[in-house]
Amino acid sequence: MQKKETNTFDAIVIGSGISGSWAAKELCEKGLKTLVLERGRDVKHIGDYPTAFSNPWDFPHRGRETRKMREENPVVSKCYAFEEATEHFFVKDTEHPYIQEKPFDWVRGYQVGGKSLIWARQTQRWSKYEFENPARDGYGIEWPIGYEDLADWYSYVEEFVGISGNKDGLETLPDSEFLPPWEMNVVEKEMAEQIMDNYEGRHVIIGRCAHLTEPKEIHKAQGRGQCQARNLCYRGCPYGAYFSANASTLPRAEQTGNLTLQSDSVVQSIIYDGEKQKAVGVKVINRLTKEIRYYYSKIIFLNASTINTNLILLNSKSERFPNGLGNDNGLLGKYLGFHNYRGSLTATRPGHFDSYYFGRRPTAIMMPNFRNVKQQDTNFKGGYMTFYTASRSSWNRAVEGEQIGVAFKEKISQPGGWTVYMMMQGETIPKATNHIRLSDEAIDDWGMPQAIISVDYDENDDKLLADFLEQGEAMLKAAGCENIKRNDNHQAPGLDIHEVGGVRMGKDPKTSLLNEWNQLHECPNVFVTDGACMTTTGVQNPSLTFMALTARAANFAAKEIEAGRL
Repeated sequence: MQKKETNTFDAIVIGSGISGSWAAKELCEKGLKTLVLERGRDVKHIGDYPTAFSNPWDFPHRGRETRKMREENPVVSKCYAFEEATEHFFVKDTEHPYIQEKPFDWVRGYQVGGKSLIWARQTQRWSKYEFENPARDGYGIEWPIGYEDLADWYSYVEEFVGISGNKDGLETLPDSEFLPPWEMNVVEKEMAEQIMDNYEGRHVIIGRCAHLTEPKEIHKAQGRGQCQARNLCYRGCPYGAYFSANASTLPRAEQTGNLTLQSDSVVQSIIYDGEKQKAVGVKVINRLTKEIRYYYSKIIFLNASTINTNLILLNSKSERFPNGLGNDNGLLGKYLGFHNYRGSLTATRPGHFDSYYFGRRPTAIMMPNFRNVKQQDTNFKGGYMTFYTASRSSWNRAVEGEQIGVAFKEKISQPGGWTVYMMMQGETIPKATNHIRLSDEAIDDWGMPQAIISVDYDENDDKLLADFLEQGEAMLKAAGCENIKRNDNHQAPGLDIHEVGGVRMGKDPKTSLLNEWNQLHECPNVFVTDGACMTTTGVQNPSLTFMALTARAANFAAKEIEAGRL
């Protein structure tokens, strides 16, 4: 009895990343004694960023990944942020195996702060179209909420996080609460003007990202400082200049005195009490010792990241829920979605050899979706965002003659020409066949069934990709580019690191798992507010929406507890 009392809290949050840390902050600030369980190791802000100030020559291989790293980690080594200087923030392929029924690159960060230490920090609000279009065009169920339900929560989160950007006044990409924007360079600006002159309804704007370009008092109070444009973000930012759980939300939760943060805690399942008809706690296995412990609470927030959240619910079996917690309709683990990142274009752009730029800007130039916005007007469903950058190589690579001597040194000291890179971020259509399930045979080191992931592209993805490549080439030509090359990288789903779904929100318990407040229909004291809750993928980047949904749900949960309904 004494042990149960010691291990009992008002709330349990599973996962300490972008969404889990927001749940912790909000619940702790509302006076709830909150236990945060993180399966990975502890990481303290600043002190546990060992490579933050390292120079290239400080690393055995100058910071690059080696052949051995790639051979031992064929999945995670594909990630843009994985290298010698950052590998300590990534799960290696052998550390937590899973089964790819179809190719799926699952990138994970098991540590306090999760992937908030290594995310790309691009933050855009969803528009009303992201919420309305799936049901309108018949490629998804109806969302139980709309943009108006999240608008104030977007503002609430943005003011605390710090988002740089312009007030662009676009219906397809609502404005945030902004800090000063980053600037386009001279070529990007000229290209933007030429694209917009040639294409009515296509808007080219500076990207929006979670970097403090000009910290406000709310950020200084968190101990965070201005972005230095170093482009070393994935090593952990000692300035706290970009938003991470470690620099921002977790310290704020700790300041309340209501937070208990426990690392190395692998949650195996959620415990359901059939007599009380609610979840009462969680079963936890120590990552290092394999010791089993139980923790109890009034409410549980599940924020383990999409795949692991699905895994935990599927493994939470009881007499009432033999197929996983809340899974009366058999849809748990189904309708996984991701973003289509297969398409890109490269080009050169003549002129402006007398122009350069300063620093390493942490965001690209952005074009909101212009396909199937107010009605379906193409042969595919959904839409896509477009991003591009223009840059000069730091030295002139096109030097002829002898590659040695004073003349060569003088020639290569001059910057090279301008090159342009354009890429897509495409919406994918939720399908029941895109799913995760538990293996009946393979288990991991903590006794949990391994995940079987079965996700693939379809004809709609190919049509959307083809449209981007066609439109992208046309826009680059209109913007004065030359030597344009199309590329389909054929990357597997998952490498976008935007996986969503499996525990989707909806109005009808027959077709969804969660209600409009992110509660399980069949177990209302369990909330899911990470990517697993998403009904569809939308076009915009998802992380800001995860944070807004979490803040909204946590405040609702606190009020329900106060009213005695949870």
